[in-house]
Amino acid sequence: MDAVLVINADLGPLHKVSLQHAIRMLCRRVAEIHEAEPDRRIGVFPMPRVVRLVRYVVTRWRFSSGPAWSRSGVHLRDGSRCAYCTARATTIDHVLPRSRGGRNTWKNTVAACYGCNQRKGDRTPAEAGMPLRYEPTVPGWAALVRL
Repeated sequence: MDAVLVINADLGPLHKVSLQHAIRMLCRRVAEIHEAEPDRRIGVFPMPRVVRLVRYVVTRWRFSSGPAWSRSGVHLRDGSRCAYCTARATTIDHVLPRSRGGRNTWKNTVAACYGCNQRKGDRTPAEAGMPLRYEPTVPGWAALVRL
């Protein structure tokens, strides 16, 4: 088990942490075990699957806007598949190139393989004759947590 789910005091999911981080949270008494692996222990603690925070953490920011853009988030959203040929993606491609004012936003970036990224170059998909297989979207928090 490499990840432990952290839930808020009201039982709403927050994020995942490493097993070591979860144990530190238990030692500091900021969380308690909500669900554990049967018959497995780490020292005095049962091996946690889910830990619940002792105090409620306000998460209004999570629902006011979507998650911030990140390269790893784009790969998660696109399933690490190239938006042009569906091969394994290793790079991020800007639909509107950065040289033409394209920014690092969810709707302007897609995961791409190295070959397609080089072939498209400094052009839009229409100019390069490389249509996108899907339209880039802004993922919600739930979608990224699920992935």
